[in-house]
Amino acid sequence: MEQDRTGARIREIMGEFAGSTGLEPVSPHPHRYLWTDAFAVCNYLQIFRLTGDSVDRDLVLRLVDQVHHTLGRHREDDPREGWISGLSEQEGRLHPTAGGLRIGKPLAERRLGEPPDERLEWEQDGQYYHYLTKWMHALNRVGRVTRDPVYLRWAIELARSAHAAFTYRPPSGGRKRMYWKMSIDLSRPLVRSMGQHDALDGFVTYSELQAAAARDFSGSPLPGLGTEIADMADICRGGGWVTDDPLGIGGLLFDAVRISQLTIQGSSRYGELLEQVLEAALIGLESFAESGSLHLPAGHRLAFRELGLAIGLAGIGMVQDGIRESPQLHGRRGLLTQQVRALLRYEPLGQAILKSWMDVKNREAGTWTAHREINMVMLATSLAPGEFLSV
Repeated sequence: MEQDRTGARIREIMGEFAGSTGLEPVSPHPHRYLWTDAFAVCNYLQIFRLTGDSVDRDLVLRLVDQVHHTLGRHREDDPREGWISGLSEQEGRLHPTAGGLRIGKPLAERRLGEPPDERLEWEQDGQYYHYLTKWMHALNRVGRVTRDPVYLRWAIELARSAHAAFTYRPPSGGRKRMYWKMSIDLSRPLVRSMGQHDALDGFVTYSELQAAAARDFSGSPLPGLGTEIADMADICRGGGWVTDDPLGIGGLLFDAVRISQLTIQGSSRYGELLEQVLEAALIGLESFAESGSLHLPAGHRLAFRELGLAIGLAGIGMVQDGIRESPQLHGRRGLLTQQVRALLRYEPLGQAILKSWMDVKNREAGTWTAHREINMVMLATSLAPGEFLSV
């Protein structure tokens, strides 16, 4: 009965999302935003898991197609036309992610030679690496559910093109670094600083795709990501991942879930990394819990950032299962078990976040309505995060 109510609530939220963004009914000018759509794909897959209805599956595939044909192409207000990869119409349809995917911001990207405006940059288009990795994950989930290798191929092609553009070696030498934001055509950096968790997220996501290719589609000639994985492992060395930002902590826990699942599948290379990620998440959680920010009025909080933490907290049990089921972690199991037990104490925090944003009055706050679509899809993911958290 509870599962039925949860399923009905998710369908209600995602039905509203489909209508407001031009997915269903189909709009000639849909509003697509890559981060939001990555979560939406996983939510629709979750609905399909619950119903088995081909109509729900077709909605997933339509959303993927709409994202590629909107964010894989130049903006309507851009003098450039066609696929941002520069491929022909026919080749672009076959390889829609070969040039990356736009963020979907409301304003055109900063022009070449135009001085940056830090405030304006948040509203200007381009490509974000951490949005691209979310879409890679979503495509992998679609491929897993449909058993069609083309979605994993698109994810791997996106990984290779993004990696080539976002990583660079400084002129002074040393290890590679990453840009945080690139232009729509991936030809120039728009924000040169490196995201705190981008390299970690890239390493885990590439590893996820590589494992999926070997596990699910070993008979398909899919490209490899060995060089890219090695690059990311090198960039990750000595990384400082501790943050008190709830969305960042949730991202760390999401990475921990995927690392633990990859370990179950037979890899022994992730034990130390899992320890480091769990420790960073635990330190961040302690700081966030002590801040008392959840006691502030809804108008002073950002739902999607808190819901990101709720989603990550929902995966701690999956990490626990991964540690228990992985013989490769035998030598590290004691410390990992202690870390998970400490994290489990914060599960009520995730439930409190979900309860808070399920309150209709809190969803009337300006901080909810200003980010309505991203809040909606992440609330739906929080209600049933299984598909999003799965590798």
